[in-house]
Amino acid sequence: MLRRRWLPEKSFPSYAYLPGRQPHPVRDPAGHSYNSEAMLSAAEISLDSDTFLWGLDLFNHGYYWEAHEAWEGLWQVADRGAPLRTLFKGLILLSAAGVKIREGKQAAAMRHAGRAAALLRRLNTADHTFERALGMSPAALA
Repeated sequence: MLRRRWLPEKSFPSYAYLPGRQPHPVRDPAGHSYNSEAMLSAAEISLDSDTFLWGLDLFNHGYYWEAHEAWEGLWQVADRGAPLRTLFKGLILLSAAGVKIREGKQAAAMRHAGRAAALLRRLNTADHTFERALGMSPAALA
């Protein structure tokens, strides 16, 4: 099944990181993203930002740890209490669940997925902003 790419000009990492199984992407010199740390500015905190869209591409193609990292930067600089921050946190937790599933840690995956679902269900926006960005409503994703 072909999945839509949001940033087709960007190449995917050489591997989807699983803790303890491959070199750490940013800390290990053999990591796929070693020395490529990006700093975010407040201007980049939007659903149209390359960082957000790259996170979608990564997640949709099974790079759960990498998607988590992309969205965590956005979450850290988003306004506290803002719906956008809640969305980022929900996606981060969903990504963490994907990593845990791949690690064979079902109980941890269920905890992360449950927390993600609770956050995403809170985002029932009438203007459908999140739905357009995700391709489905946050509640449907939950």
